[in-house]
Amino acid sequence: MLYYLFQYLDTIGVPGAGAFQFISFRSGLAIMLSLIISMIYGKKIINFLQKKQIGEIVRDLGLAGQYEKKGTPTMGGIIIIASILIPTLLFAKLDNIYIILMIITTIWLGVIGFIDDYIKVFKKKKEGLKGKFKIIGQVGLGLLVGLVVLFHPDITIRENPNHSVLEVTQGIESNDLQELTDTKSTKTTIPFIKNHEFDYSKILWFLNGNYPWITSILFVLLVIFIITAVSNGANMTDGLDGLATGNSAVVGSTLGIFAYVSGNIIFADYLNIMYIPNIGELVIFSSTFLGATIGFMWYNSFPAQVFMGDTGSLTLGGIIAVLAILMRKELLLPVLCGVFFIESVSVILQVAYFKYTKKKTGEGKRIFLMAPLHHHYQKKGYPEPKIVMRFIIVAIILAVISVITLKIR
Repeated sequence: MLYYLFQYLDTIGVPGAGAFQFISFRSGLAIMLSLIISMIYGKKIINFLQKKQIGEIVRDLGLAGQYEKKGTPTMGGIIIIASILIPTLLFAKLDNIYIILMIITTIWLGVIGFIDDYIKVFKKKKEGLKGKFKIIGQVGLGLLVGLVVLFHPDITIRENPNHSVLEVTQGIESNDLQELTDTKSTKTTIPFIKNHEFDYSKILWFLNGNYPWITSILFVLLVIFIITAVSNGANMTDGLDGLATGNSAVVGSTLGIFAYVSGNIIFADYLNIMYIPNIGELVIFSSTFLGATIGFMWYNSFPAQVFMGDTGSLTLGGIIAVLAILMRKELLLPVLCGVFFIESVSVILQVAYFKYTKKKTGEGKRIFLMAPLHHHYQKKGYPEPKIVMRFIIVAIILAVISVITLKIR
């Protein structure tokens, strides 16, 4: 909202108003406001949750210190959502389709998570919202995002940015350039591969391009799978104080870097990566995401004063998934979100192996002492803060690897 106000003030010659045209300036303001909301007003929300006795219900998992968490305020994801949405609405261009999609994603998954937490806390049902309803909500969001990416005219890529840089420096109008070179495409980025762009239509090479609608269906199904997998992966990771929050902050900051270089024609040309017009506005959103997670971690780190609940974890995972899809970096998620990925895989392997051995021998066996993986290390006697910090260090290493894939291929 403020962008349009300062744009008007700039046209009438108000000194300093033009600074709002710069993404870096608005990103700085966004992250600061996000931190203020999450740290200052977040405390007020925590006090409100305590007053209303909206506390965590602890299941007996046989873990050290778990009963100390009983009664800790939950549904703190409200703090994260508010810290993301308010600065975004103030500092981002609200007519940008990428910003619109991210606002929808945040609210959509926030509502699903809130309903789940509400049932757990107020209805006293530990299972919360039935899994099938969560999946329906995630599938619905994936369907919306996939269709918008496919058909919205403002979601394009610029296939050959090299000559565009030259033309821009020679004074050709950017609008004319956009009309000449921007195209709709299902291309994405595939890491560690030379000329690392991949078109989903290549999977259906045997159709010789005769049925483009099949490619569209394939793309939408993939979007649905990614959103569902990453949001559930973040949910599974949210089992220790600060674990999901810290990892999300690392991933969010990395996606902010990708948004900046992919949306800047000079950097895209230098790095020889896909240039995505108008994607740079997501730097604003990524900044609010980073500020919200860091600010929330102030209260969520060990010993936690508040838990995010599914209100926060489903929202964080979904935001990360949609950001990656919009930036054409979804195939990089197994590396960038490696912690979420291994947490999910540990659960899948544990359940599958238990069922297999029970069928074969009559007695189920386990690969890990407990799943998800962070509970395995708890069972081994590692202190909770050490597990969290080491997982975050791993996340940072994976983030660095993800960034260097821009040049190593």
